[in-house]
Amino acid sequence: MTIVTAQMSVSADGYYAGPEHTGPQPWLDSTEAAGFFRVTRWVIDAEAWRQRLGFRGGEQSTNSQIIAETFAAAGAYVMGRRMADGGEIPWGDEPPFRAPVFVVTHRARETLHRRGGTSFTYVTSGVADAISQARAAANGKNVAIAGGGTLLREVIRLGLLDELELHVVPVILGDGMRLLSPELGLGGQEAIELTPARVIATPDVTHVRYKIDGRRPLVLDNRGQDPEPVTA
Repeated sequence: MTIVTAQMSVSADGYYAGPEHTGPQPWLDSTEAAGFFRVTRWVIDAEAWRQRLGFRGGEQSTNSQIIAETFAAAGAYVMGRRMADGGEIPWGDEPPFRAPVFVVTHRARETLHRRGGTSFTYVTSGVADAISQARAAANGKNVAIAGGGTLLREVIRLGLLDELELHVVPVILGDGMRLLSPELGLGGQEAIELTPARVIATPDVTHVRYKIDGRRPLVLDNRGQDPEPVTA
C-alpha cells in the first residue's frame, strides 16, 4: 500500500539547518549551510548514499542500511521548487532519485527527463495535487516528501503525511530553520499525536520513525490524584 513518508535530519534542538540564508554571499558560506552540513554529516560516509550519487567507497554501516532502505521504498518523490532549483546542477544528468519527482511550484515549467529514470514534473496546482500525482506514479511504493522543510511542514499541516522519520543528530545549534514550528497551525489546545514505530541509535545519529495519528485535542488529566469518593 502506498503511504506518504518523509525523512529529516535535525539537531537535538530541532533545527534542520542554520538561520535562513538571505544575504548576497554564496549559500555555502552561509550559516544556513553550516547548520545543514552538520546535521547531515552522518550521511556522507554511508556506502548506500555514496553509491547512489556515483561516488566510490563508503562504509557498510547501520546508517548505510537505513539510507538504502529509504531509497528502495520510494516509488515517487515530492519536493519544493527551491530544493529542485538548488539541486539541478549538483545532481547532474543522473540524479539520485531514479523515480518520478513532482515539484510544487508557482512557476510552470516543462517536465525535465534525466537518465536513470528520474523526471521532474512541475505542479502548479498545490501540494495535495502533487502528492496525488506522485501516488499514481509510485507503482505501489511509497511517496517520499524530499523537502525542504517548508514543504514538509505544509504536508504535515494538511494532514497528508503518514510516516515521519527524524534523524536526530547529537548537536545543539541554538538557532536556525526549525521543522516543527508554529507554521503547523495548531490551536492552543490541539496537538498532532505520533506513535513511535522504530528507534535505531548509532554514535552519529538516532533514527526515530513515527506514524502520524493526526490532530487531537489536548485535555487535562488529574495528575494521578484519586477521584473523589462517591457518597450515597
